[in-house]
Amino acid sequence: NNDKQGIQEQDLRALELRVEELIRACTHLKDENKTLRAREQELVTELDQVAAKNDQAKQRVEDMIARLKRLEDDA
Repeated sequence: NNDKQGIQEQDLRALELRVEELIRACTHLKDENKTLRAREQELVTELDQVAAKNDQAKQRVEDMIARLKRLEDDA
């Protein structure tokens, strides 16, 4: 009976250690996920800014082309 109880205690301790390990892993993954989500949001914002600048540059180039065409037509 003592051997059986000793094995149960040993199994219980091993299970307890494994649960603690899983809790630490879960906490680490939650932190990492939070960091990755924040970085993703930063990148989405940056992408929006780059797209807006690209649109502005495109518009400026199109305006310059239109002015050049008008100058050419006037000449």
